[in-house]
Amino acid sequence: MLKATFIVLGILCVIVLVVVAVGYALPVGHVASRAATFAQPSERLFAALTDVESYPTWRSDVKTVEVLAAGPPKRWRERGSNGDITFELVEVRPSARLVSRIADADLAFGGTWTYELTPDGSGTRLTITEHGEVYNPLFRFMSRFVFGHTATIDKFLADLNKRLG
Repeated sequence: MLKATFIVLGILCVIVLVVVAVGYALPVGHVASRAATFAQPSERLFAALTDVESYPTWRSDVKTVEVLAAGPPKRWRERGSNGDITFELVEVRPSARLVSRIADADLAFGGTWTYELTPDGSGTRLTITEHGEVYNPLFRFMSRFVFGHTATIDKFLADLNKRLG
């Protein structure tokens, strides 16, 4: 029985070491992008994206939002399933382009999201591109192989689609 316990513990240690080693081998930075088309005009879509105060009413991963500065740059803190994260808007081109950046320097990850809105028939095509960085090798492994780099973008687009109907 004791021998079996040591074998199981040894296997678990090897798995953890392999995961961490692969995490170190992966690049810190990544780029992920997704797009969706909405029936609404770009002005309505842009208004939903920039109204961060209402995020808790439609984003399934956000419980509260605290606006820290009206701007420029606008800064806010989201509390939700990903913990507390402070963001700021670093570029705003009404109804066309928006860039938000994680403003917390002490997180295990960081980066920007670029929202590009382009006309598409009578609606708007929204493309979200994440330029992300994952500093912790274990999180890097998880974000690449377990969650996927587009998981948060996919959830955001699904929530936005429900919001706009």
